[in-house]
Amino acid sequence: LSCRLPYLNSASSRPHLTVLVPTFNEEDNIRECLESVKWADEILVVDSFSADRTREIASEYTNRVLQHEYVNSAAQKNWSIPQATHPWILIVDADERITPELREEILQTLETGPQFEGYYIRRLNHFMGHPIRHVWKTDKCLRLFLRDKGRYQDRHVHADIILEGKAGYLTHPMEHHTARSFDRYMTKFDRYTTWAAKDRARHTPLVRPQHLLLHPAWRFVKQYILKRGFLDGRAGLIVCGLSAFSAFLKYAKLWEIHQKQKSDKS
Repeated sequence: LSCRLPYLNSASSRPHLTVLVPTFNEEDNIRECLESVKWADEILVVDSFSADRTREIASEYTNRVLQHEYVNSAAQKNWSIPQATHPWILIVDADERITPELREEILQTLETGPQFEGYYIRRLNHFMGHPIRHVWKTDKCLRLFLRDKGRYQDRHVHADIILEGKAGYLTHPMEHHTARSFDRYMTKFDRYTTWAAKDRARHTPLVRPQHLLLHPAWRFVKQYILKRGFLDGRAGLIVCGLSAFSAFLKYAKLWEIHQKQKSDKS
């Protein structure tokens, strides 16, 4: 079960922390993830009815393994946040790891008294085992926050937290192992581009040629050249190519949505 570090006894004035981990078929990831956060006061795993051993493995680390039907990431986390016992929440995806340095910084921040209602954490991303140090260099997420002060935007994908208050920045990054195989990555890729198309449908009534040509081309140039993705080697080239293709596929799927809407009206 989750436990505290030895030097943080019950007399500590540190605000207690719940680590929230959303899961779905994550038996290959979940053990390493939970090992990296077992120092927390509470581990809360919210599972979307996994068909593998995710829940069984998670139960080795916490007695709080809940199940909830998955609609999208933001909706799942917004349902999960109020289930947390403690006032501070740290959200960690199953493919992420909290390093010892980040653990110490989080505990020290809480121990000395948080100056903000939430904190951004940088991510050191890995793709197929290769660190991507340039393309995703500025990747950061608001993950540590007061339970009653943060909720995710109403979006299907890439939703940010709406925080009631001010946010600060932690120094040390978390590790993010975004893809271990193309099979798993492309499943996620297909799902995310579908969600992105649905989000875009609210604001883009017509897919124009520039959406299918210029947007993907610009994304590749921006990431591979301006963000120096070429310094990440062949893995960087693949990441930039997939990113450009995701922009194309998002608008292609949006075009499909518009075609279905026209067909339904006729």
